[in-house]
Amino acid sequence: MDTKNTLRIVPIERIMEMIPHRYPFLMIDRIIEMKPGEHAIGVKNVSINEHHFPGHFPGKPVMPGVLIIEAMAQTSAVLVVETLGKSAEGKLVYFMSIDEARFRKPVVPGDSLHIRVDKQQSRRNVWKFACVATVDGVKVADAVICAMIVD
Repeated sequence: MDTKNTLRIVPIERIMEMIPHRYPFLMIDRIIEMKPGEHAIGVKNVSINEHHFPGHFPGKPVMPGVLIIEAMAQTSAVLVVETLGKSAEGKLVYFMSIDEARFRKPVVPGDSLHIRVDKQQSRRNVWKFACVATVDGVKVADAVICAMIVD
């Protein structure tokens, strides 16, 4: 792997400069690897203190699949911003489609969710990504997402 253009870690403070999401809807805690224009790996540390767990599900907390997809989208957005540079910081990235989404295992409090996104293609302001989420190296979800970056 060409490490010259690979960033090792992007902390939460930098992520918050790159994308507009904030608590309680910021779904990634850091980026542990990124190669602009190619791929990124984001991490979401799942905590029992998150607002959705009391209702999803009482006595058996499970991270909602839609939030796993959102973590994929936010990791993808950080990759887009890093690829495009400062001019893209703070812009919105809107979903256009979510295809082939599969949820394979529950994600529960205490899990460290790793989200790998690989750019499949980009044309102007439309980007497509193959996304895989894992916990302890085991695939828990995957999807292909398409998004548009807008002012």
